[in-house]
Amino acid sequence: MVFIPKKMQAQHFMLLRFEEDYHHLSDSTRSFYNRLKYSQLSSNPALSFSFGGEIRSEWAVKVDENWIANEGFNHSFLNRYSLHAGVNYGKKYRLFVQLNSSLENGSRNAVSTTDEDKLNVQNLFLDYDFSSAPALKLLLRIGRQELDYGSGRLVSVKDGNNSRQYFTGLKLSYIKSRLKIDAFVLAADKTHPGLFDNKTKIQGNLWGVYSDVRLAETGNFNIYYLGAMREQSQFESGMGRELRHTLAIRYWKESNRFRYNLETAYQFGKFGQNEISAWTMAIELGYVFKQLKFKPTLSLRNDYISGDKNILDKKLNSFNPLYPKGGYFGFNPLIGPSNLIDVHPFLTLHPSEKLLFQVDLVYNWRYSLQDGIFHPSGSFNIGGSSSPARYIGTTYLWSADYQINKYLSISFGYQFYRVGRFLRDVIPNSANSKFFNTQLSFKF
Repeated sequence: MVFIPKKMQAQHFMLLRFEEDYHHLSDSTRSFYNRLKYSQLSSNPALSFSFGGEIRSEWAVKVDENWIANEGFNHSFLNRYSLHAGVNYGKKYRLFVQLNSSLENGSRNAVSTTDEDKLNVQNLFLDYDFSSAPALKLLLRIGRQELDYGSGRLVSVKDGNNSRQYFTGLKLSYIKSRLKIDAFVLAADKTHPGLFDNKTKIQGNLWGVYSDVRLAETGNFNIYYLGAMREQSQFESGMGRELRHTLAIRYWKESNRFRYNLETAYQFGKFGQNEISAWTMAIELGYVFKQLKFKPTLSLRNDYISGDKNILDKKLNSFNPLYPKGGYFGFNPLIGPSNLIDVHPFLTLHPSEKLLFQVDLVYNWRYSLQDGIFHPSGSFNIGGSSSPARYIGTTYLWSADYQINKYLSISFGYQFYRVGRFLRDVIPNSANSKFFNTQLSFKF
């Protein structure tokens, strides 16, 4: 499970492949590739097809990955194969289907569904546009679909994993030039590692309203509400049914030199017999030194994420990140976004239009000394009330990303995690962990 650095602008493929539009190729030179990306079979009514896909191969090496000394060397070969097709009928109807195969080999550990899902239907939905105005869309989407909102802190497709996240249900979108509002009721499907064996629940467990407002001069906003329900969740205080509501706002802007990304969220609801009251605040600031060689960008990210104050007070203060992207805190993240304070400076260099280097430092503390630490998915990992230590550890990261051409890219990443006092307290035979990966990706 790895995080891929943000692709350079030469990459024209979208994170969600169904968001790509190839209608402009109707007037281009009709090469085989252009016909593959856009073919119109009839004009009245208009019937068009588009095809695409991905092959991604990765070699990942982990050493003492769970901070346990002498756990030693482990490696795995990860491959992801994806093929999709879109069909447009007139201006109202669209069908999109995507098959995905995620395979893992070589690891001595039991296979995880984040790494292996031999064959599944990743997307299968029908769109219908109720609007007749050219500058407006009122789009109803029914079926299995991927989601990725904002910076991916709460709802993400989890592209860093070998197997991506998806949901099944209904989504209604209102789309204008600078405004998009989504309202949805969805079920997070249960993933199994075999062939077409994933299960869909009839009961929705993720619902909400997400707005995206683009203001050219003043910046951009996401204002949203998310509701989530889980029959069984675990925290330091125990296990139980969880019903959680999230209210949040995000502001971001990118200018020629400055970059801002500010986000805050508050959560309330019920966990068993406990009342939920949790919050998070994230700040990211960056500056591009355009006058210098390699156009270095120096950035600083700072997160405050609440943890439980007292397991006996009938209140739960642990933040739940719901469905976050796995690589928010590293390529092979070991700490999840709950009960956490982190300071994360990083430097990005662009030696050329195709090449990107990045160096990161991530310092992690527990927000509450009465709460433990969590997995990157947000699930509970290690209890913490037995230790008075706050400092968890430090992550050192180095990555390189090279865009060979518009279809092919290669990346390298190295991560070293130095354990802090808290991990030494709760893991008697603790050790620093190491991670290395190289990944080759082909998209068409």
